[in-house]
Amino acid sequence: MSALARLVRHLWLDAADARRAVGPDAIRRLEARVRESERQHTGEICLCVEASLPMSYLWRHLKGAPIAAVVRERAVTLFGKLRVWDTELNNGVLIYLQLAEHRVEIVADRAVARTVSEAEWQRMIADVTPAFRANRYEEGLERTIDAVSAVLRSGFPATDADGAARSNQLPNRPVVR
Repeated sequence: MSALARLVRHLWLDAADARRAVGPDAIRRLEARVRESERQHTGEICLCVEASLPMSYLWRHLKGAPIAAVVRERAVTLFGKLRVWDTELNNGVLIYLQLAEHRVEIVADRAVARTVSEAEWQRMIADVTPAFRANRYEEGLERTIDAVSAVLRSGFPATDADGAARSNQLPNRPVVR
């Protein structure tokens, strides 16, 4: 894709487009899926759907940075801004969907990153990317939640005591920007 076409697409899309792509019913279903997932492990999942990259990120791409690296950088920034790193057990995971690029990124906190290889994350992303490229955003996010949940159940299983003592540290409702 040409740099000009990419720039126009990002300037054209806004938060209203993200809200249309992942509508209110889908938001409710995704929120419930995250809530149900978090009952099965001690991890925290945060979903963020963003219509387009801010101009400062596009500028980095126009100066030569690959778009995949730019989207990853944005995901890492939002991981911090949304305080996904700030969970008690350092086992928060951000699932970031970039609509303009039809790309998903998974950013995991320290404890999770120690248990899952980068190759495994990339396999998860490769598995769900076709749904995003086909504009089946809810399906892609559901599959991503399920894959992340499997990792968290394996590495951070919930016990009966966890359910009573643990509070929900991150909102289950997807952040739509």
